[in-house]
Amino acid sequence: MTAERQKHASGGNPRPAVSERVRQKERTRAALITAARQLILDGARITMTGAAAAVGVSEATAYRHFPDLPSLLREAFTGLWPDPPDELARAGDHADVPERVAQATEFLLRNVVRMQGAVRAMIASTITREEVTFPRPGKQFGLIDLAVAPLERPPGAMEPGRLAQLKHDLAVIMSAEALFTLIDLAGLAPHDAIASVVRTARTITEAAMQSPAPAPHLPT
Repeated sequence: MTAERQKHASGGNPRPAVSERVRQKERTRAALITAARQLILDGARITMTGAAAAVGVSEATAYRHFPDLPSLLREAFTGLWPDPPDELARAGDHADVPERVAQATEFLLRNVVRMQGAVRAMIASTITREEVTFPRPGKQFGLIDLAVAPLERPPGAMEPGRLAQLKHDLAVIMSAEALFTLIDLAGLAPHDAIASVVRTARTITEAAMQSPAPAPHLPT
């Protein structure tokens, strides 16, 4: 069959049909992301089944667009997390650091509670499945860097090794895992759990700032 006859046999031009299939796939993918974003903002428990149902497609169709739930959540979280408070973006000074850490901790954990269905799903999926090849979002690290930034500048700059240790200590405390431990295991209400973590983060920071710098190593 010649190209001309193939053209007529297919109704003129087959390309629009192919393009429409591509556009439909793009629409379905976008709809799944939108549905996941809404579930995240609702604080609801989020699953691939739930996202697919919200769009009106089968779970199998959803998995054709996203190989696993973390992949969908990663796309849905893009641009969803709010920017840090303006106060943290400002330079601040050495004396402000404990309050900056407290503010960063409260900001982080209030958003974790607001989106906890998705945060819990992301944690569960990424720590139990070896095939997930990307890390879950570590929102606390950027916030910690902002909060303790004055300790990197003179006067009163903290010794780099001590500052690195403070950041590591805060990363353990300023975390969804710490918050969920207090909520799930200690039985605290979310606002009480947040207050406890904020208090601990502030205390750790104050202790690190008050501890004397290590004595320089002198050759014997």
